[in-house]
Amino acid sequence: MHNLKYSLGIDIGTSGIRAAVMDSQHCIISQAQHNLPKSKELFDNNHIVTGYSQKPHDWWNAFEKVLFAIKKSFLRQKLNIHNITHLAIDGTSGTVLLADQSGAPLSDALMYNDQRAGIQAQVIKDAAPENTAAIGVTSGLAKLLWLYKEYSQAANPQNSIAYALNQSDWVSGKLLGKYGLSDHNNALKMGYDAQEKCWPAWVINLLNQHHFSPAYLPHVVSPGQELGTISATMAQHFGYSPKLKICAGTTDSTAAIIATGATETGQAVTSLGSTLVMKVISEHPVFDKQSGVYSQPYGKLWLIGGSSNSGGEVLKQYFNSNELAQMTQCLDKKIEQGDFSLLDLNFYPLSTPGERFPIQDPLLEPKLSPRPSEPQDFFQALLEGMADIETLAYKKLVDLGAPYPKLVISIGGGAINQSWRYIREQKLGISVTQASQQQAAAGTALLAQTTWQKT
Repeated sequence: MHNLKYSLGIDIGTSGIRAAVMDSQHCIISQAQHNLPKSKELFDNNHIVTGYSQKPHDWWNAFEKVLFAIKKSFLRQKLNIHNITHLAIDGTSGTVLLADQSGAPLSDALMYNDQRAGIQAQVIKDAAPENTAAIGVTSGLAKLLWLYKEYSQAANPQNSIAYALNQSDWVSGKLLGKYGLSDHNNALKMGYDAQEKCWPAWVINLLNQHHFSPAYLPHVVSPGQELGTISATMAQHFGYSPKLKICAGTTDSTAAIIATGATETGQAVTSLGSTLVMKVISEHPVFDKQSGVYSQPYGKLWLIGGSSNSGGEVLKQYFNSNELAQMTQCLDKKIEQGDFSLLDLNFYPLSTPGERFPIQDPLLEPKLSPRPSEPQDFFQALLEGMADIETLAYKKLVDLGAPYPKLVISIGGGAINQSWRYIREQKLGISVTQASQQQAAAGTALLAQTTWQKT
């Protein structure tokens, strides 16, 4: 029994933090979660939300509660907490902050969907090559430049900035007692070149032009690689093993894909959450700054895709959970009885103007007309519209050189909706399945096992 080992994966999402402990057989033996406060919203003059921010210390408070909950679970099961040997953390892609030498945040963190850095995004677009994920108003690089500008204009001395960090980088840093480390998935939207494995010259030059020291950027390693051992202070604080290895993490969407077990070229994963994320596995990377498509390493292969602003958030604008359940049930019955037909109203559902992918247009208006008089038909038209966006996304990827999916694996809250799955199969023309395991925390726990054979 002395060789018994577990890995711990932590998923930092928008609304909460989740943890999963996995054994060597890839079985989950303990789980915990804790909610996060709602993101603070920033409104423009037209009362449209353009910014979303969170306090990093709220992440840490929730993170602590989750780690203590796992410890209690181990005690209940009469398991030894010291057998958790490796830990990795995923975070929302493009959520960034600036920190001082001690790791203390110098402001709130700008979230993955924050859109206030429009001016900075344009500057980046003019300077950037095709093969980068740092394009767009929600890129980490744009937000870092925005944060730096705001911080420089404040009364604080500029030289107190020491680190530009992603969400999971900061939490890992607190566990390690040292900062300035990241993984190449999180660093992509900061402008990191995962093909050449370096910060490219155009990023360095751009930062220097804006008096932003490139020294603030993190040192980047592969996801799953050991970053170091938990600090003695943190090991004592949590009661975990003083030998616990902290491993480089990844983004939340990539962690969820790892959890599905998708490993073959042509397999695709669509995340049906508040937003839609479409990614397909390819032998070669693809980049296109006009449509926001980028690639990230996935073992020896590449994940190619992008994220749409459409998704479940739109449905919540028009229907409550009871209505959604009733209308889904009605659609299920129609399909079962062979009484279903597509409406084909060509909706483009968005909760607010602006789209990232498959169309990159910060001013794109939602298309929700002609609106059917029956709520049931309006609900179906919204689902069809999102299925059309998913289809358009995968066709766009094919046009850019990626393979068309031979199978789509669904994850996220919408994955359980069988009517939606049926509609998507009609639109995509291929099989759509639901992932048996789709928790990002489970994927991160798997990631943390990458190096444990060596220990």
